[in-house]
Amino acid sequence: MATTETRFNQSLAKGFGILEAFSSHPGPLSLNELTELSGLDRSSTQRMLHTLVALGYLERGSNQRGYVLGKKILDRTFDFLRSHPLLERATPILEQLQQECGERVDLSLFDDLSIVYALRRQTKRQTFYATLVGRRMPTFSSSGGRAIMSHLPDAEVDDILARSDLRPLTPKTIIDPERIRERVREARIQGYSICLEESMVGEIVLASAVVDHSGRPQAAIHISGLLAEWTLDSFSQRFSSLAISAARALSGRPNRS
Repeated sequence: MATTETRFNQSLAKGFGILEAFSSHPGPLSLNELTELSGLDRSSTQRMLHTLVALGYLERGSNQRGYVLGKKILDRTFDFLRSHPLLERATPILEQLQQECGERVDLSLFDDLSIVYALRRQTKRQTFYATLVGRRMPTFSSSGGRAIMSHLPDAEVDDILARSDLRPLTPKTIIDPERIRERVREARIQGYSICLEESMVGEIVLASAVVDHSGRPQAAIHISGLLAEWTLDSFSQRFSSLAISAARALSGRPNRS
């Protein structure tokens, strides 16, 4: 017989399963769609929806059709951002970096198989969703992820690649593990990694890793530009030292203040 703790954990997992159904379907989503996406039965989905709406984490869509994420979700985002010491320290550094380079600058956090953008300073002509806090990108194909992997032992790099879904995001995404390892080795020598159109067509992104006091990578600073305005060489020459300096300014401190 399931214990009270087990039942609670199962119920909690079901609730998060409903919320995570919106990750690939921005919504609104119907009861039937949420039942299918969450893998729950219809009655369980109805109960979870009722609870999540009551708590404010879901809301009814326009004209009461379907469900959308609730504004309460933003409260938890705020709580995370304000409680992370690295993000507080990084904010003025990113502000100065953007003033110096005039391009979009970001800070992403390392989360195993992906990186998560936590600070973003937009400039011009960017796609809306590509500039939002919370966007995830694969570690293996992003400049920030490869810069981070350059500070990991080869065995950990191999493990990340083995567990990653090596699916291309664009026709230019490198998915061959050995070529990715080569880019990681280059980043170890250069102090930064650079990607051409691997996440978005027409975009060039350069990144350098932020490490803690033990040398463990925690995050990456990115500078993004458009290939219509830059070549690989000109972008690297202009921004590599700026990214490396900004990353070093944040590095070498404990995770918690």
